[in-house]
Amino acid sequence: MPTDTASLLSVDLRPQQRPNWLGVVALMLGVFVLVTSEFLPASLLSPMAHGLGVSEGVAGQAVTATALVGIVAGPGVGLLFPRLDRRRLLVGLAVLAVVSNALVAVAPNFWLLLVGRVLLGIALSGYWSMAAAIASQLVPARYLGRALMIVNMGVSMATVVAVPLGAYLGDLWGWRTVFAAIAVLTLIAAVVLLWLLPSVAAAKDAGVRALFETVRSPVMIVGLLGLVLVAGGHFAGFTYIRLGADNVPHLGVSGLALLLALYGIGGFFGNLVSGFLADRRLSTSLVAVPALLGVSLIVFASVPQIPTLAFAAVVLWGFAFGGVLTLIQTWSARMEPQRKEAAGGLVVAGFQLAIAVGAAVGGFLVDGTGVQATFVVGGVATILGGVLLGVSGRRTRATTSPSVPPRG
Repeated sequence: MPTDTASLLSVDLRPQQRPNWLGVVALMLGVFVLVTSEFLPASLLSPMAHGLGVSEGVAGQAVTATALVGIVAGPGVGLLFPRLDRRRLLVGLAVLAVVSNALVAVAPNFWLLLVGRVLLGIALSGYWSMAAAIASQLVPARYLGRALMIVNMGVSMATVVAVPLGAYLGDLWGWRTVFAAIAVLTLIAAVVLLWLLPSVAAAKDAGVRALFETVRSPVMIVGLLGLVLVAGGHFAGFTYIRLGADNVPHLGVSGLALLLALYGIGGFFGNLVSGFLADRRLSTSLVAVPALLGVSLIVFASVPQIPTLAFAAVVLWGFAFGGVLTLIQTWSARMEPQRKEAAGGLVVAGFQLAIAVGAAVGGFLVDGTGVQATFVVGGVATILGGVLLGVSGRRTRATTSPSVPPRG
């Protein structure tokens, strides 16, 4: 039996539980509409800025606001509602996202739109932080990695669909109608959650005490630092991928669209593979997948003059990052089996912090030394982060299953 599976089975109190895959799919649908809502402004920035009478730089702060609020909302939502049934909480967060998108659709000025985006930051990060804990209640422990893979498929699909579809429908209908449409889709997702998700009791240790106990864990601190390095390195590069692509000869607009599409497709398949890796070889994958991500970033920066290698590097980049989220969520759930909600909230906060820090550091490097240095530094950061995650993963394994001999 693979070691990581044995570790998880050692804390599974419901070995005869039948997996509730419909509930997992309902979770995935919620993730899809929420992440799509977060990404939409990237494809609608110019018409949004024109319609609100602000610059594109100011309009872009709508995205920043969502991420910054998420740093607090990730762990904060569980603290505010430590005893509320988790199905009701997720439905409530989905309804909050409906209100957010509706506000954006009718906002007469930028400030009301910003309020809507703040509400989305609360809804998205709160929902995402609960996903791993709730998924662990829907399936036996040996299927946790695959369940999280399905949930995170919503992220992969949103990454592939949101930007191109938002741009197309924005030209066809107008940006306000696009946000109204996603509000309707989010309402449908809330109904599906209410229908398919069973009642899920809050974790017994949910609350401030559980959060502080989780933060005090040295293994968690090492893993979170690794998470910030991996995700921060990725976002340092991805934020400026268009600048990096400008170094690829004769790329053009259609070539850039193809490059981004291949990145998204790579991410989709990376997420599919990650579920099985998480259930079988978690600690090894926590090192290997970020290493692949880092090498891909460095190759993309080093050989832009060879289009075939540049495109291959972007596909592998997408593939690797597509698997990172599932691996890290599985790691956090296994490391803190009695405090999954607190661990999930910290993971979400770490990701949101990495988005802000990675983009800021990347911008500093772009202005100071050039875009290629941004990708190289990002690549090195992801490799180092993977080493820290691997150390944390092995410490987790040793703690949860000391009697099982070591094995990748």
